[in-house]
Amino acid sequence: MGKTRLEAFSDGVIAIIITIMVLEFKVPHGDDWAALQPVIPVFFNYVLSYIYVGIYWNNHHHMVHTVEHVNGKILWANLHLLFWLSVIPFVTNWMGESQFAALPTALYGAVLLLSGFAYTILQSCIIAAHGGKNSLLAKAVAQDRKGKASLALYVTAIALAFWHVWVADGIYVLVAIMWLIPDSRIEKALEK
Repeated sequence: MGKTRLEAFSDGVIAIIITIMVLEFKVPHGDDWAALQPVIPVFFNYVLSYIYVGIYWNNHHHMVHTVEHVNGKILWANLHLLFWLSVIPFVTNWMGESQFAALPTALYGAVLLLSGFAYTILQSCIIAAHGGKNSLLAKAVAQDRKGKASLALYVTAIALAFWHVWVADGIYVLVAIMWLIPDSRIEKALEK
């Protein structure tokens, strides 16, 4: 099977996820700067989540360029990833509306962690379907230190959310910054 439908469907779902997140903004009930105050945490959390969804879209886009064909495992692994990404608007809104309370902050991290696991599973399915260790994707991501570090940092942030919520939030920002630095491994592998 070709990869075209997987790409188109994934792009569409991710676009909807971003749209849902922005629709969660509630219009302030005033016309001065003070009316914006309650919206500020929701806005900052939206920005962070937008960046995360953008990172996943960008990396998914690059990863799919290594795909020559898809099979059932790849399709289900992709749906698994999209499921966890689709939960991001809910936890984004809850964390922002709760002013970054412990449980919503931990749950936000859990969704990021499960999205990371789902991405890793998708990556593994693609590698397995395209020659294993000799596949283009396997050579490009190699040991995937950044991916493993992200998962470990999410686990740390989830635990810290119950004691030091701002440290947990800082870790989420740190992981996003880590991934904002362009990951050119796949592009370099495609050029060879």
